Amino acid sequence: MKKSNPLRPTPIRIRGARTHNLKNISVDVPLGRLTVITGVSGSGKSSLAFDTLYAEGQRRYAESLSTYARQFLERLDRPDVDSIEPVPPAIALEQKNGVRNARSTVGTQTEIHDSLRLLFAHGGTTVCPDCGVDAVPGGVDRAVEELCAAEDGARTVLVAPVRWREAEGPASGRRRKAASDGARLAEYKRAGFFRALSPEGEIVEIGDAAAPLLDAEGRLRLVVGRFVVGPASRPEIAAAAETAFSLAGSLEARMENGVRTFRRGLHCPRCGREFRDPTPPLFGFNSPLGACPACQGFGRVIGVDLEKAIPDRSLTLGERPIAPWNTPAYESAYDDLFRACRRYSVRTDVPVSRLSAHEREILIKGRGDFYGVQGFFDWLETKRYKIHVRVLLARYRAYTLCGSCKGARLAAPALWVRFRGRTIADLVELSLRDLKVFLDGLVLSASEQARLSSVVAELKARVHYMNDVGLEYLTLARAARTLSGGESQRIGLASALGGALTGTLYVLDEPTIGLHAADTRRLLVILRRLADRGNTVVVVEHDPEAIEAADHVIDLGPDAGSRGGQVLFAGTPRALARVKDSATGELLRRRSKPAPAAAPAPVPIRGKRPPAHSRIVPFRRAEGAITIVGARQHNLQNLTVRVPLGRLVALAGVSGSGKSTLVRDILHGAWARRVRGAAPFEVGEHDRIDGFESVSELLLVDQSPLGRSARSNPVTYTKAWDEIRQLFARSARAVSRGITPRDFSFNSAGGRCEACRGTGWQTIDMQFLADVTVRCEVCDGRRFQAHVLAVRLRGRNIDEVLEMTVEDAAAFFHADEKVVRRLEPLLEAGLGYIRLGQPTATLSGGEAQRLKLAAFLGIRPAASRGALFLFDEPTTGLHARDVDGLLATLRRLIARGHSVLAVEHNLGFLEASDWIIELGPGGGADGGRLIAEGTPSDIRGNPKSVTGPFLADPRAARAAGAAPIMEEKSFR
Repeated sequence: MKKSNPLRPTPIRIRGARTHNLKNISVDVPLGRLTVITGVSGSGKSSLAFDTLYAEGQRRYAESLSTYARQFLERLDRPDVDSIEPVPPAIALEQKNGVRNARSTVGTQTEIHDSLRLLFAHGGTTVCPDCGVDAVPGGVDRAVEELCAAEDGARTVLVAPVRWREAEGPASGRRRKAASDGARLAEYKRAGFFRALSPEGEIVEIGDAAAPLLDAEGRLRLVVGRFVVGPASRPEIAAAAETAFSLAGSLEARMENGVRTFRRGLHCPRCGREFRDPTPPLFGFNSPLGACPACQGFGRVIGVDLEKAIPDRSLTLGERPIAPWNTPAYESAYDDLFRACRRYSVRTDVPVSRLSAHEREILIKGRGDFYGVQGFFDWLETKRYKIHVRVLLARYRAYTLCGSCKGARLAAPALWVRFRGRTIADLVELSLRDLKVFLDGLVLSASEQARLSSVVAELKARVHYMNDVGLEYLTLARAARTLSGGESQRIGLASALGGALTGTLYVLDEPTIGLHAADTRRLLVILRRLADRGNTVVVVEHDPEAIEAADHVIDLGPDAGSRGGQVLFAGTPRALARVKDSATGELLRRRSKPAPAAAPAPVPIRGKRPPAHSRIVPFRRAEGAITIVGARQHNLQNLTVRVPLGRLVALAGVSGSGKSTLVRDILHGAWARRVRGAAPFEVGEHDRIDGFESVSELLLVDQSPLGRSARSNPVTYTKAWDEIRQLFARSARAVSRGITPRDFSFNSAGGRCEACRGTGWQTIDMQFLADVTVRCEVCDGRRFQAHVLAVRLRGRNIDEVLEMTVEDAAAFFHADEKVVRRLEPLLEAGLGYIRLGQPTATLSGGEAQRLKLAAFLGIRPAASRGALFLFDEPTTGLHARDVDGLLATLRRLIARGHSVLAVEHNLGFLEASDWIIELGPGGGADGGRLIAEGTPSDIRGNPKSVTGPFLADPRAARAAGAAPIMEEKSFR
């Protein structure tokens, strides 16, 4: 009998897990190791990792809180599992970006900005904006030290230059002022000040009138002490200096060889301008002390969008191109414009885009009696109390860079402080790669070591972690809400590394999403480092390299939904590759085979046959191309690229190379502005885009959330719910009780549960803790009232139908053609495993994207032009086996006459593409250039391509010059 190793920690033993589609499984998770949970999409990976293991850790944490907090948290649903022992403190890093606050940035989210604030507060130097010289600190100690160091043995008179205003006005006013001066002088005498300096520099007695004693600047220079400077007089000099600072805020030391002036606070030694002492709040744009007063710390202000006001600049002024003036209410503004054009020689017969700078200035800013476009909107601002004016203003508004802080978000005093010649705004605009170089090159002086060594060490550690997780192309100023789900998760991972926790359970959801194959290894090294600290790392993953790098693998399957939820294998990656009935094992076996000498055959399409309505489609490939000319938004380097139509085109490149900027900000933004007159976001800079006339529509299918409503779910998104409500309303029980389709709606009062308003859940505000979502106590999460739940259709009530997966629902409603027609696109998109009533807010980015695809699958092309679909990593969340099904769906789109352009890193997807466009070669400032384009075979043979070596032989490309991530171990 094999003896157990007493040094090996007891694993986490999960027994009888039945959450969602898990089939009463029991499995062990080794403590202090990297465990990957894999399997086909919908097999139960997230149910095991998040809804069972992490949920139990969260529940047990709640038990350690106060009695007040527990009264709410105890309502959290306990995972459907017999037992889990032991459970370390758990942290979940999901592939979602829930940040909506415009103030949140990468710097604030990672706390790097907090460390920078400390660095500038304790190590920065204030530079006078008027003189350009460094400000110097003042105060008693500095004054005494400088006097004793430079004037030892010299006679000196210490003077407090008190500000004293000369009286003006009629004689009666001057008499009252003289009486006031006398009382003030008497106060000084009672305080022990009997002498002052005359305007000529003589020491004189203070009389009853102040006027004879005031100098040219209106100051009364009180004598606070006379000393022979030396060690013995240091205490008396310090006391006199303190008195002078309290009376006048400054001190003058008058000696035979001149006058020296000292001030209390930070000041310019040349002009005497005083500055605030730098403190951490001064460098925080979320602080009233540091935020730019013009933009309130947002970096942008709302103003007129001239692109919206003059949408078509190919028109001449005579053709009336100004949109807000093309209404009966404001068309008279053209009369004023044409008069100004005649007066100031502005041409009205050339396109607006060809007007000279002088002519454009008159058009926009106006001249003389003509107010211009900007003046028109300024006038409208005075009429904002009218509703229709506010609506008009909103139509032509846009956020523009703040003219005061130039996007730095900070008030001017914060930008006067420099560290090694840079402001804090300069540092947050650096890429994390460049910031790492800056910090690594810092050499602290002896005096700085005591103040800054710990701050700099913390900064270096956090910036290094951000580089290690593949985010070196980001800047600290990047708005957090613009990050992808994968980027947000990797920021959480870097923050976890910076926290230096041990003995913690980390649960991650596909951290390799958004990473190029060249960057995956670096991420796996980070996960290994977490595990080596004594943490238990559980990762839901499909990437084969991540699976091979794991200490322990749990493979779930064999299929999705009700046919999944079983443990197919638990053990080492090497052993998994020998399991014949596992789709993941097959993937690992294919990787172990030598790379083909020639181009591989097209990827075979496996899985279910497509629905009948999608198969009977004539093949008609779209033709032509769309060409983007001069793209230069963000890091794009004046890029010109051609996207062929009627093909599956993949846009590849390392993270941060400019792919999303090209597709979303420029291509989709320009189309939206062309079709609707305005884009929902700022359109990226470019010269022009040719070929839009070759497509009927341009559809962006990205990973952004589908909506904020907790009542939104897949069945409502695809409009299948309308048909299902009709079926339930036609049942005998519903007819007899007068229950209508409206009563089966989540959004209408009458049939829904009013306690949770049809969501099935209630959110509790925990004040200083994160909000907690618990099951509704009134309807027990079933969303509807009892009389509605009593209505049954073929033995199932409305709640039970919502709990069905799409596959089960398609079988249940097989006789109802309208419902099946609505559900079939979900099956085509590989979403047969999700539940009908699952809130769309809980879907991953990849699932949300495929749900949008399902909604578009019914689109038929125009008579001569199809649509161009833009995808952002559509393989997110898909197992390699399911990628084949996605490719089949995209091929059917192309067969219907549409075109597809997808931002993608998945090697299987790239291999099956018709055409690849690769940007790079690096991320951030090193990206934004076209380095390769062509078929997959062309990319494999292109020496400039970063992706090509991975298409040719992934193992060889990853292993080139790199040490192995781990050694094969057994944890059975």
